[in-house]
Amino acid sequence: MLRITAAAVAIVIGATVVHAQNVEVVKKRRDVMQAIAKASSGNFAMMQGKAPFDLAKVQDGLKTMGAEGAKFKDLFPDDSKTGGETEASAKIWQAKADFNKAADALAAAVNAAQTSIKDEASLKAEYPKVARSCGGCHMETDGFAPRLADSFKRVK
Repeated sequence: MLRITAAAVAIVIGATVVHAQNVEVVKKRRDVMQAIAKASSGNFAMMQGKAPFDLAKVQDGLKTMGAEGAKFKDLFPDDSKTGGETEASAKIWQAKADFNKAADALAAAVNAAQTSIKDEASLKAEYPKVARSCGGCHMETDGFAPRLADSFKRVK
């Protein structure tokens, strides 16, 4: 009887640990998205002319986006498909290579913008490419995540 009880307790503890890891990865994903949303919103406002251009802030935002975006590929292990109120689409795991390409496209767009943006005119020319790379995952339908505008509302 003692062995059965001990085994049952071990199973419950093991399941709890797996579930906790699941939720922790989802939390990390959300933290990454919040950092990217915060870093990109100032740049987006400058691009739209709703905030004064500040190259240092643009570059700081891009630096944050690059550092946080580089974490994406590692934040979707197979044991994190559910839990923690995740909004990640099952498509991430069904089309992992495509998801990884989208993450690489974000990194490339951010890196190119960091090199190319020198003034307000180049911000307005280059930053839409960064925004489109974010939209590569956040599509209206059949994306890896909810629409970009909906995701921004949720993470703020």
